[in-house]
Amino acid sequence: MDLDVVFLGTSGSTPTAQRGLSATLVRRGGDRLLFDCGEGTQRQLLRSDVGLVELEEVFLTHYHADHYLGLPGLLKTYALRGRDIPLTLYGPRGLRDLLGSLRRIFGRLPFPLDAVELDAGERLERQGYGIETFPVEHGVAAFGYSLVEDDRPGRFDVDAAERLGVPDGPPRGLLQRGETVTLSDGTTVGPEHVLGPARKGRKVTLAGDTAPASSVVDAASGADLLVHEATFLVDERARAKETLHSTAGEAALVAREAGVRLLALVHVSTRYFGHQVVEEARQLFPDTVVPRDFDVVEIPFPERGAPELVRAGARTGKTAVEG
Repeated sequence: MDLDVVFLGTSGSTPTAQRGLSATLVRRGGDRLLFDCGEGTQRQLLRSDVGLVELEEVFLTHYHADHYLGLPGLLKTYALRGRDIPLTLYGPRGLRDLLGSLRRIFGRLPFPLDAVELDAGERLERQGYGIETFPVEHGVAAFGYSLVEDDRPGRFDVDAAERLGVPDGPPRGLLQRGETVTLSDGTTVGPEHVLGPARKGRKVTLAGDTAPASSVVDAASGADLLVHEATFLVDERARAKETLHSTAGEAALVAREAGVRLLALVHVSTRYFGHQVVEEARQLFPDTVVPRDFDVVEIPFPERGAPELVRAGARTGKTAVEG
């Protein structure tokens, strides 16, 4: 099952010629989940090889304008295209009020639009994974999201299956899926006889805008990828504290304490260049990257390697890899 993260907007508060406003697409198998929808998100999708897909779920971290102003245009475009499949928006309390205000802009829609207000600590169940909300520190109703896959079956022990007389083919497939089989001689074989310990699924944590917080450390514990803001560098630490944002170094400490495999820093201020942000963070957490718009982080299962940053992976193909 493929799992990756497409960075559609990585700028902080205001767009630049190179970076759009907050928007991150998580792709798992056939699922496409958009987290935040800053101004210009639909254009970023069109400029990428993702295209303007018929998203079914959009998740907002909070209601500062740079995280939701792309919604009216996206919804209006869907309407003009004659969309008829439902779309569900998720976010903290206040989402319905926000949507009511935005309706003056996008008008009547030909498709069902639902707004689901969540609280921190909830889990939305999906096929093979869940989406969990957690509190952050940003001074408004806000939280982050973690995509947490279900545990996977343990490794199949071929030697044990041979010893028990389990033939190749469907019986072994049933055992790998956790089902019990009965052999031709009447012997019953359960998955516990041929499977090793269950293996944890993958985990992606998107913190949204936040000051460094223990709640983020807890939520990101053991994550394969933590996407964390780094609006400031250490020279503006007082300003970061005042506005409840994070410095690159503070985000790196969060990643280190959480024991994540890779840290991706976003919400980059126009004050800085990406190399300045990554240099500060890597002093404390070497496995840090600063994605540009249209970069992709691929997240294989742990036994198949580490998460990798693919530069321009959503535009021109997988041309370069950075750890």
